[in-house]
Amino acid sequence: MAWRIEFTKNADKAMRKLDKGVAARVFDELEEVAQLEDPRSRGKALTGNLAGVWRYRVGDYRILCDINDGRLVILVVDVAHRREVYRRR
Repeated sequence: MAWRIEFTKNADKAMRKLDKGVAARVFDELEEVAQLEDPRSRGKALTGNLAGVWRYRVGDYRILCDINDGRLVILVVDVAHRREVYRRR
């Protein structure tokens, strides 16, 4: 079962701002997660005002995603340095 990766407008904009090397590592991580039977097995569920959002680590960067089981979609909500990503929410 392959999951489809989609980006919000904010996540797409954030990806374009990243260094090309970091962006490539983020895409590689997302491709690997999309091939998993359950993408939650590799991520971490967030709490508080980010409840329902899942986090994936890529070095010092974080990928925040919303997982839609009904459509088999991993919606990338934000990508940023770990210092900044939680402040934006």
